[in-house]
Amino acid sequence: MGNERLLSVDRFAQLGRTTRDTLHHYDKIGLLTPEERGKNNYRYYACKQVAQLSMIRILQAGGMPLAEIKEVMGQSDPKQVCANLKRQISQLEIMEEELKRSQKLLATLHAIIRSAEDADEDVPTIRSLPEAKIVLGELNDYSNNKNPFDALSAFYAAVGEKYPELDLNYPVWGLFSEERKGEWGYAWPDRFYFFNPDGQDTRPAARYAIGYTHGNYCGSGALFTRLLGYMEAKGLRPCGNAYEEYPLHAIGTSDRVRQLIRVMIPVCEK
Repeated sequence: MGNERLLSVDRFAQLGRTTRDTLHHYDKIGLLTPEERGKNNYRYYACKQVAQLSMIRILQAGGMPLAEIKEVMGQSDPKQVCANLKRQISQLEIMEEELKRSQKLLATLHAIIRSAEDADEDVPTIRSLPEAKIVLGELNDYSNNKNPFDALSAFYAAVGEKYPELDLNYPVWGLFSEERKGEWGYAWPDRFYFFNPDGQDTRPAARYAIGYTHGNYCGSGALFTRLLGYMEAKGLRPCGNAYEEYPLHAIGTSDRVRQLIRVMIPVCEK
C-alpha cells in the first residue's frame, strides 16, 4: 500500500486544521474520500488532498452548504467552477454588508446603554452634547381620538415608505417641538424619530438640561416640569426642541411602568 506516502486521518486533520470527526463526516457524504483504506478500514489521505480540504473549509466558512460544495468540488470545467465561485463571492459581499449594518446597530445600542449607566433621577445636569444623526418623522396626527400608538404606527409606515432601504431596528424616541409647544403638553410627542447614524436629520449640538425618571411610555410630564423648574433656578430658558428618550429600552424590562426615561431640553441664558 505504501503508507509512507500517505497521511493518517489524525495527521491529515492536523494539517487541515479540522477534526477527525469532520473528516469522517465528509467521507460519509462523499465530499472528501480518503486516498486509500488500509487494514481494519483505516483511512489514509494524500498530501494533495490538503488543498481540497482547504477549499471545502473556505467555501463552508463563506456560508455555502455542503451539498453545494460537493457539487462545486465535483466539477472539472474551470468556467463552471469560476461561475460558482463568483456567485459565492457575491453572496459573501451581501453578507459583509449585512454584518456591517449589524455592527453599526450594535455599536449604537452599546453607546446608548452606556450613556445611561450613571443615570441619577435626583440630580438634573447641564451638558454640552454633539450633533447626532436622526430620522425625523412628520408632525403626529392626534385628531379623531388618535393616540401616540396610532401615531407611532403611522410613523413606522411613513418612514418605511420614504426610506425603503433604511434599517428600522434603531430606537424610536419622541420629540416635543417648539412649533406646537403647549398644544399637547408634555405627554404626547409632537414627532417621533429614529436615533440612526445614517439619518438625514440631526439633533443639534447644544447645551442640554438632562433629567431621568422611571415610568411608563409617554410618562415624562412630571420630569419636564421638574427640569423646567431646575432651568429657571439656573437662569436658563428652553431654546429648541425637547427630546424624550428610553435608553434602556433595547434590553427590556419586565415592568413596563418602570422604563428609564431621559428628557433633554436645549437651554440658553435668559
